[in-house]
Amino acid sequence: MGEHRGTPRLIDVATASGVSIATASRALTGKRSVNATLALHVQQVATGLGYVPNVHARSLAGVSVATLGLVVHEIHDPYFSEIASGVMRLAGEHGRSVQISHAERTPESELAQVRLMRFHRVEALIVVGSGYMDPRLELPLALELSDYENAGGRAAVIGRHNLPVDAVLPDNEAAGHALGLHLRQLGHTSIGFVSGPNMLNTISDRTAGVARALRETGVDPAQLGTTFGPFTREGGVEGARQLLARHPETTAIVALNDVMAVGVLHSLRSLGISVPSQISVASFDDISMAADVAPSLTTVRIPMADMGAQAVKLILMPRASRPRRKHTGHELVVRDSTGPVRVGA
Repeated sequence: MGEHRGTPRLIDVATASGVSIATASRALTGKRSVNATLALHVQQVATGLGYVPNVHARSLAGVSVATLGLVVHEIHDPYFSEIASGVMRLAGEHGRSVQISHAERTPESELAQVRLMRFHRVEALIVVGSGYMDPRLELPLALELSDYENAGGRAAVIGRHNLPVDAVLPDNEAAGHALGLHLRQLGHTSIGFVSGPNMLNTISDRTAGVARALRETGVDPAQLGTTFGPFTREGGVEGARQLLARHPETTAIVALNDVMAVGVLHSLRSLGISVPSQISVASFDDISMAADVAPSLTTVRIPMADMGAQAVKLILMPRASRPRRKHTGHELVVRDSTGPVRVGA
């Protein structure tokens, strides 16, 4: 065996073993098409040369490697952290680690983080966060993910309708419908929305579900007030103040996620408004703190950790001829923050 200089390559292993590059690759990745004796020979030669497989090349060849890339909008947001916990749990059960990146809720940042993950040669990508009403905002990411999968990677998204990869879709429209019916059964007709950015599919789907329930029970949703702001506690604080300044007749507030609802509760306390005897508050997700705030939040439970696990299951499967769609369920969880409409409202 001649002296080898520099980092050993697959071609060096093939040459030293007296086989083709393709045979050397199959022998080193455990493919059954290579005779066991020959495979052992190639592996011994590789060990002698100090050859280390190229992780990215193995990924593109469809061989499992160790790291999954997870891109989320706000890792400190409980919605995303609970999804991440599901990703990490199942990934760990399958011998993978997870590299997490924070995308700051903009299409440009999200695209940059996906490209950074590709640069780090992760085995697969999971992108979490609402899609956009305008599909043009998602086109660069759609092209990037398609290119990644065409190169041999695997990708899945959570909460995205229009990207050309496997997707886990929360039951947002049906969840909104369940919440709207709950408030109507309590007698509320003056219902306001404290909403996140109106460009997001999550907002559109959840409000559409509530609106459908209102129409079905004789209330025109077009007459109801809505404020838009960040998907944060501070967004809920300011949104509730603006909503009540414009619509003082409001008897129930629907916050578009639990974090905003916590801000709504704070705002109502600061205004001396009792919940739920004067105004009911309801929201979405059922994050861990929803049961612990005072009053405890009525919300629609979305199975966040399970969504993360479902996304991992998808990327561990071979790519399908058409993107798969996995829909979640939902569960209305009635707690102390909603009650019957106040007398005379």
